[in-house]
Amino acid sequence: MKFLVTGAKGQLGGDLCRELARRGLALRGVDIDDFDITSESAVRAYIADHSPDAVLHCAAYTAVDKAEDDAELCRAINTDGTRYVAGACAAVGAKMLYISTDYVFPGQGEKFYEIGDRTQPLNVYGQSKLDGESAMRAETTRCFTVRISWAFGAQGNNFVKTMLRLGAEREEIGVVADQVGSPTYTADLAPLLCDMALSEKYGVYHATNEGVCSWYEFAAAIMEEAGLPAKVKPVQTGEYPTRAARPRNSRLSKESLTQAGFARLPHWRDALKRYIQAAK
Repeated sequence: MKFLVTGAKGQLGGDLCRELARRGLALRGVDIDDFDITSESAVRAYIADHSPDAVLHCAAYTAVDKAEDDAELCRAINTDGTRYVAGACAAVGAKMLYISTDYVFPGQGEKFYEIGDRTQPLNVYGQSKLDGESAMRAETTRCFTVRISWAFGAQGNNFVKTMLRLGAEREEIGVVADQVGSPTYTADLAPLLCDMALSEKYGVYHATNEGVCSWYEFAAAIMEEAGLPAKVKPVQTGEYPTRAARPRNSRLSKESLTQAGFARLPHWRDALKRYIQAAK
């Protein structure tokens, strides 16, 4: 079975390529230098030439705040690009797995969002990813939608790396305490996604590490695990305004994984410990 991984230079794409290689599976990792995802002809030509059995679509526009002023490009990549990839997959008979986000939900209350709950993105990025979900399903039925949140991995930038840098530079760091969700370690997520892509269990899934925390609690745990002395101060969302609105509640139910027979990921604190140890 041949796999194509888009966004291979990103944190999840990189971990997926490593996991596929570890399993001895044929893979091709591609990124922006290989073809322009906003060009339907380029996408279709590349996928037709290489004829993969499955495409793991990780390429995305992820600059959430910048997207508010760059909506056209954000949509071109996250929505139209996903449509082009899905159409190309259908043309060659390939499966497709698409990475989506907790930002498709309005983020209200304290309940865990189920896969079928009402979606209502609060920002341009979230809407572009939700529209990407619909675009894929309109092109192919052999597809997986996997919503994740608060991703961190070895490649690229992420919250953990930012906190480690600030913790080494400052005595005190203010972090929002009224936004709650679950971190997702991409090295833990990659094996699950490979298992999905090797199956025929198509559908929508939520996949994050187990347990929930606020960004403040996540930051405090990072300082503790890394042995950094910086004090983490809890602040409210209103004290830290951002260009794009963020959901207060990003709790995602993983019941869909259990029902499909997929193993859930380890607890986020365990994942964080392993990540920091690996980074030393």
